[in-house]
Amino acid sequence: MSEPYRVWALMTDTAVYLQPAFILQHRKYRETSLIIDVLTRDFGRISLLAKGVRKAKSKTAGLLQPFLPLAISYIGKGELKTLTDVEVMQPFPELKGLGLYCGFYINELIGLFLHKYDPHPEVFAYYEACLSRLSDSSKIEAALRIFELDLMDNIGYGLQLKQAAGNKKPINPSKHYAFNIEQGPIEDENGLFSGKTLQAISARDLTDAHVLAEAKILMRAAIDTHLQGKPLKSRTVIHNMVKHTKNE
Repeated sequence: MSEPYRVWALMTDTAVYLQPAFILQHRKYRETSLIIDVLTRDFGRISLLAKGVRKAKSKTAGLLQPFLPLAISYIGKGELKTLTDVEVMQPFPELKGLGLYCGFYINELIGLFLHKYDPHPEVFAYYEACLSRLSDSSKIEAALRIFELDLMDNIGYGLQLKQAAGNKKPINPSKHYAFNIEQGPIEDENGLFSGKTLQAISARDLTDAHVLAEAKILMRAAIDTHLQGKPLKSRTVIHNMVKHTKNE
């Protein structure tokens, strides 16, 4: 069955069935319900009303947690749909410690950069892959940088990493570059970024510690530029957690 037909077969004018999804966040609604922000594979970021899930006997509430791969069904024509069913899909690595907090960081990025009801199936795949990597404490930094790069590329904010701005020359691994987020790298002997680093970032090869450190500086500048000064709450939490761990 072709992909477009398969998606069509799992939806009607008012209902969607068994859509792969992850919970991004939720908030209480009235006495017994939740409003949940969900990243779906085929329909993008959506909001759902989960009725009655905070009741003592509800079997659904325990499933509506971030970082669990779910298959959800929902109905409704308005902007706020109503959740009708939820199932947990394949087993998935549990996030703990720093990896858990970094999971909330990528959730915050999704919420800030993806418009509601704007499908990005590639971003869904990047998100799922990133969560899997975050379960390995040795891969957390690389996992975050790769997700940031892929997210920016997919939504139209991708960085120019293959040639220098102005002269259009290919990046030289032995040279250094300053970086303009809008234009790309600019050859500069006092620049923060080595050509080797820019090539490695472009290739998503972040195994070298020095490359990884420069990639963090670059991606923070890129994200902050596009957020136009809007702070990331999760970034502050992660910074405080890492600082506390170092002081123990």
